[in-house]
Amino acid sequence: MVTLEAILERNNLNQAWKRVVANKGSAGVDGMEVQDLLPHLLEHGPELVQSIKEGRYKPQPVLRVLIPKEEKGKFRPLGIPTAVDRLVQQAVQQKLSEEYEKVFSDSSHGFRPNRSCQTAIEQSLKLANEGYVWVVDLDLAKFFDTVNHSKLLQLLSERIKDGQVISLIHKFLRAPVLEDGKTMPNTIGTPQGGPISPTLANIMLNELDKKLEERGHPFVRYADDMMIFCKSRKSAERTLANIKPFIEKKLFLKLNEDKTKIRYIGSTDVKFLGFGFYVTKEGTIKARPHQKSKDKCIKRLKEITNRSRGQSLEAFRKQLSEFVRGWVNYFLRSDMTMFVRDTDQWLRRRIRQIYWKQWKKVRTKYHALQKLGLSPSIAWQYANSRKSYWHIANSRILATTLTNRFLREMGWVCLGNVYKKRDQGCY
Repeated sequence: MVTLEAILERNNLNQAWKRVVANKGSAGVDGMEVQDLLPHLLEHGPELVQSIKEGRYKPQPVLRVLIPKEEKGKFRPLGIPTAVDRLVQQAVQQKLSEEYEKVFSDSSHGFRPNRSCQTAIEQSLKLANEGYVWVVDLDLAKFFDTVNHSKLLQLLSERIKDGQVISLIHKFLRAPVLEDGKTMPNTIGTPQGGPISPTLANIMLNELDKKLEERGHPFVRYADDMMIFCKSRKSAERTLANIKPFIEKKLFLKLNEDKTKIRYIGSTDVKFLGFGFYVTKEGTIKARPHQKSKDKCIKRLKEITNRSRGQSLEAFRKQLSEFVRGWVNYFLRSDMTMFVRDTDQWLRRRIRQIYWKQWKKVRTKYHALQKLGLSPSIAWQYANSRKSYWHIANSRILATTLTNRFLREMGWVCLGNVYKKRDQGCY
């Protein structure tokens, strides 16, 4: 049961503090960093708890920053509460999660224990391979910014009987927003960035999950990303026509008409959580990184390995390793053998170019090439080359000195070092 007493229980607050610190994040409007939270709580913690019990607690304004979206010129608003407010939100979120896990759908995968994008893709493939090959690719227009407060509070009140908890959540929802130095009231939406926002989103969309289950429609949802699976195009059209009024008239949300489409699962237009789907020669449907995800990967690798960035080899290696491990581990169990192979060939050339740029002077190049095993005459010939960095990076000389093995031993991480298809298996 979710009560204010349970939320303010010492162990729950300690757990909330650990999660906030582990999640890091930027400072809010008061400038307090998460590493400064513990000293603040040691001094002011009892006062904070008492203010919540007495109803005097008031969240500070949420700092709004704009994050660029894939669509050029468009931005996603992100709300950053203060470290203290994040702690209180996290404490509430933990108890809400415990309570609502009992009723959430098995087809909901976002921001839940033991569920992830990977489990969502696994379920999507299971349904597709059972013959549900037509999908309603559902897109809710600016979902987090348009959640109706009254509807959400009504849904919460149906399960949470402690009025103080509802009042506390209402305060989070109504916290003003600070943008460009101006404070504005907030009467709609659950700003992304606070710990409680994803759970509140799941509570709202659980109503849609229940409606789809009542009507027998298989679906997969991750937060506000959803695909409804059907066996024919006509069935998909009927499903969309039937569910649209519920979304707009009962949940007071809007469908993005331009992005909500009915598509065949193997279409290149289908993109779910960064994945695309394709049909094998045997007729099996499998997953792989969507072309847009691949393009973003290449773009980021270009940025990281830009030879003009003026940083040490160690800095290049560290940043490249962090990105590659994160990207490949996300798509690890999907099919991307060809992409990994081709990208690594290009990436190793980029790395060799970095070395050539770092050596810079003729004499430095000459000595470096000699150390790598070249004869003095060949080393001198290449050290004096006037060809471009990119051209030299693809030369036989660098390929046989800055070998793949040498790069691995020096700590350079390419996609293939992380992606082990034969060991991991594929979707």
